[in-house]
Amino acid sequence: MAELKGIPVVAEGAAARSGEKYLTPQGFTAVRDGIKGRAATAPGGLTRKPPWLKARAPAGAGFQGVRALVREHRLATVCEEAKCPNIGECWNAGTATIMLMGAVCTRACRFCSVDTGNPHGWLDAGEPENAARTVELMRLNYVVLTSVDRDDLADGGAAHYAACVRAIKRRNPHTAVEALTPDFQGVLADVATVVDSGIEVFAQNIETVRRLTHPVRDPRAGYQQTLAVLAHAKRHRPAVLTKSSLMLGLGESDAEIGATLADLRAAAVDIVTLGQYLRPTLNHLPVARFVTPQEFDRYREQALALGFLECVSGPLVRSSYRAEQALNRNNAGLDNRALAT
Repeated sequence: MAELKGIPVVAEGAAARSGEKYLTPQGFTAVRDGIKGRAATAPGGLTRKPPWLKARAPAGAGFQGVRALVREHRLATVCEEAKCPNIGECWNAGTATIMLMGAVCTRACRFCSVDTGNPHGWLDAGEPENAARTVELMRLNYVVLTSVDRDDLADGGAAHYAACVRAIKRRNPHTAVEALTPDFQGVLADVATVVDSGIEVFAQNIETVRRLTHPVRDPRAGYQQTLAVLAHAKRHRPAVLTKSSLMLGLGESDAEIGATLADLRAAAVDIVTLGQYLRPTLNHLPVARFVTPQEFDRYREQALALGFLECVSGPLVRSSYRAEQALNRNNAGLDNRALAT
C-alpha cells in the first residue's frame, strides 16, 4: 500500500474501506464515503431504526435494467453514491437521479457519504451526450440532475451542468428537467448559467437549520449562501420553480424547523422536502432522534400554511424522491399514517 503525506492510499482497482483514501481511475486520490476514518465522531446517537424506516432491499427487473443503463453510459447516480434507501422503488419505476461531473466531491459534509477528493479539473467531455442518451433510453418524462461540488473548477462546473441540460433537451424536448445543484460558492452568475439552460425546476438544499449548518455542512457551504442562491434563481427567471430540502433528526428544535421554513419561503422557494437523516457510516454524524410519521405530517401542514406550493414530508423522503409528483398536492402520494400503524 502506497502512502501520500503519510496517509495510506489504496491502489486503483483495490477495494477501499469507508474512510480510506484510494486512487481513482482518473489518477487523483479520494476518501471513500467522504469522511476520513480518523475524523470519526464520538460514539453515540440512535442506531436501532423504528419500523417506519424499513425499506425493501433493491431487486427486480426494473432495478436491474436501470443499473445496466447507468453502467453502460458511465453515469454516477446519487441513488448509489449517497446510499439512498429508496433506490429499489425508484429504479423499479424506471427513474433515477443522475449525478454529474463524477462521483468525487471537493467538499466533506458530515452527513453525506459521497467520496471526497480533488479532481484537479477533470471532466468527462462525453457526459452531456451520455446523459441525454440514457434519459432517452429510459423514456423519462421527468429527470433530476444533481452533481458533486466542484470547487476545483473556475465556475464550479456550471457550464458543464448547463451543457448536460441542453443535450437532454435536444434529444428529449418533452422531458422536464430538475437541477439539484451545488451552491457554486455563491457566485450568482454561475447560478444564472444553470437557470438559463432550459430547466423547469432549480433546487439547492439548505440541509439543516441555521445553528447546525456547521458542523453538518462543509465550511465552504452556508445557510445564508444557500438562501441567496435560491432567491437569485427565482428573481433571475421567475417561471422556474425553486426547491430546497431539510434533513431532520440532527438535533434541531421545532422552533428552528419553523424558522428555516420561514426563511426558505422568504427567499421565494416554491417547494420544500423534509426527510429523516440517516447516518451512512460510523464516521458520519450520529442520529439525534427519529422523527415520527405524525410529526412529518405536522411539519408539512406548517409549511403549507407558510405558502409553499407543496411540502413533501416523510421519514424516507429525499430531495429527489418522487420529484415528478411534487405538484400533485398530495404529499407525492405518501401516507404517513399508514407508516405509523
